[in-house]
Amino acid sequence: MLGIINSLFSPLWRGLGFGGLWVGRLNTALAGLVFLLGILLTAKLSSVLFPLLVHYIVKNTKTLWDDFLEEAHFFRRLSRLFPALAAYLLAPSFLSLDTEGADFVRRLVMAYAALMTAHTAAAFFDGVHLIYQGSAPEIAKRRPIKGYLQLVKVFLYLVGVIFAGTTLADVSPVGMLSGLGAMSAVLLLIFKDAILGFVSSMQLASNDMVRIGDWIEMPKYDADGTVIDVTLQSVKVRNWDNTITAIPIYALVSDSFKNWRGMSDSEGRRIKRSIFLDIRSVRFLDAGEIRRLSGIPALSAYMTRKMAEIGAYNKDNGIPEDDYVSGRHLTNLGTYRAYTELYLAALPQTAKNLTVMARYLQPGENGLPLELYLFSSDKAWVDYEHIQADIMDHLLAIMPQFGLRVFQRPSGSDLAASGPPAAGGTASGCFKQRLAERPVSDGSISAVSDGSISVLRSGSKPAATD
Repeated sequence: MLGIINSLFSPLWRGLGFGGLWVGRLNTALAGLVFLLGILLTAKLSSVLFPLLVHYIVKNTKTLWDDFLEEAHFFRRLSRLFPALAAYLLAPSFLSLDTEGADFVRRLVMAYAALMTAHTAAAFFDGVHLIYQGSAPEIAKRRPIKGYLQLVKVFLYLVGVIFAGTTLADVSPVGMLSGLGAMSAVLLLIFKDAILGFVSSMQLASNDMVRIGDWIEMPKYDADGTVIDVTLQSVKVRNWDNTITAIPIYALVSDSFKNWRGMSDSEGRRIKRSIFLDIRSVRFLDAGEIRRLSGIPALSAYMTRKMAEIGAYNKDNGIPEDDYVSGRHLTNLGTYRAYTELYLAALPQTAKNLTVMARYLQPGENGLPLELYLFSSDKAWVDYEHIQADIMDHLLAIMPQFGLRVFQRPSGSDLAASGPPAAGGTASGCFKQRLAERPVSDGSISAVSDGSISVLRSGSKPAATD
């Protein structure tokens, strides 16, 4: 091809007044330009046509292994070897073989081919991992091979880098490896942080642990915010107070951290809040309360179904309606919990395909916790907090409609309401005195003995005290 260019363009250059030395240079430059354009055209065609052809073939085959290889980008990376092959084959035709430039181009092409071969082989092993997971998912869970494949990929990249470096330097790989072996101790000390960062960054990238834009929490480094940069040695996090935290990249591999990307990618963000109920306010519903609560649209179907179920049970077992010990009856607590679940499920902001429930937790000194467990379809922070606040506002405000009270420890204002203590008395004694002066309420009386307060059921007698 170089001879054809010389025969075609040499008369033109001479006609333009160029001498013999410049004619050769111009022909060489023109040949190099045609060579470069041919490589660029090959690269463009291979990057567009080859993936389309492979995709068409893969979609029309019944086997799955080729689908997994395509998903691992094996064929896309394979197409990048075609420009190197074209350059290696066309170089003798366009470039003078006895020039230093042609020799450097050949070495550059071989170095690129070595690196791209390692890159393509790594994609092949990614495809092997996908094939393994897709063909035997249960075995893949019990016996994962990803770690072994990553070790193979590291070895492939190492071989590719060494071969590319020795090819560019025009030295023997054996000599380079022996020199690196003698200098390994010094190199490890000098490049310790860089080596740790490089290996950690490969692990983070291969496992897709952190991306720019992810919300991560790492209390050890006081990091709680969005990842804004990932470098070889550190990950920068912009915290919610707009401070910047730099985390060593190897710490994300060796230490634990929380990534909220799973929440962002899911259908909803979890709401988990508890309302503490005063256990002393739990009781059975009377007939008037049942009629009133049955008139609430959200509870109407539940009350009808529940009353029919309870009536059938008591009738089948011969239990009188006024037997609250042996029979089944509606309680204000159970009805409130049922209303809570129905209310949460009906909210338009609730993720319908995820869990929605209201459940009791272990009772304790702070009363009975009623936990709200649901997922908000709106995951934006401000909107998410507003949804939580609206839910708590409503459920706390309607609690008296069910005859329930929120548990709250007596505070300064509660004790102050009982009045100042008498001379020689205490605030606690004054509070007990006010409690004793309260009128008898429905179903209970308060009796005060020395140093104690007891709540008695209607009709019972206080125990004798000394």
